[in-house]
Parts: sequence; C-alpha cells; structure tokens
Amino acid sequence: RDTECVLLVSLDAKGQMIGEKKLSDGSVRMSLISPRQIFLEALHAKAVNIILLHNHPSGDPAPSRYDIELTKNLYKLGEMMDILLLDHIIIGDNSYSSMKELGYLT
Repeated sequence: RDTECVLLVSLDAKGQMIGEKKLSDGSVRMSLISPRQIFLEALHAKAVNIILLHNHPSGDPAPSRYDIELTKNLYKLGEMMDILLLDHIIIGDNSYSSMKELGYLT
C-alpha cells in the first residue's frame, strides 16, 4: 500500500477472531488513530482481546517513537478495561515487527 492503514482484530476469550475493522487510512508517513476509537470498536465487537496491525509504506517495519508510545498506552488502557492488547504488528516489505516480541507489552 502507498499509505498507512490501521486494522483492529477483535478476539474472544478463546482467542478466536470475532471481527476485524479498518480504523484508518492515513498518509504516506502516518495514520492518526486514537485509543478511544480503538476501544470503542473493541467494545462494540465485544472483544476480550485485540491485536492492532498497521503497515509502513516505506517498507521498514521498525516501530516509530509514536508506535511505541501508542502501544504502551493501549496496553495500559486495555488492562484497565479488561480488553488485553495481545500484539501490535507493523508490516513492511516482506517483514514485520511485533511489539510483543520486542518487549513493549509489559
């Protein structure tokens, strides 16, 4: 894709996908998304767990400072709301970065 796209995958308590929703189509450099919008969609889907995905049109899946900050905030908010953020995955050219694997979900 030529622009950033953000997807939310909603899961039930058994980890089964119960929905997916495109939250944003952004620009070449960024896609604006708010925690409020993410959790409204998760609540609407009756999600117990969520996974956030987005792409980097540059092809480099390394997380930006904003990606890391957003992930940490979503994880904390999810804990308070009993909607666990299982991962935030950034997709690049034939590769990805997993915030869980990088240790940002703690």
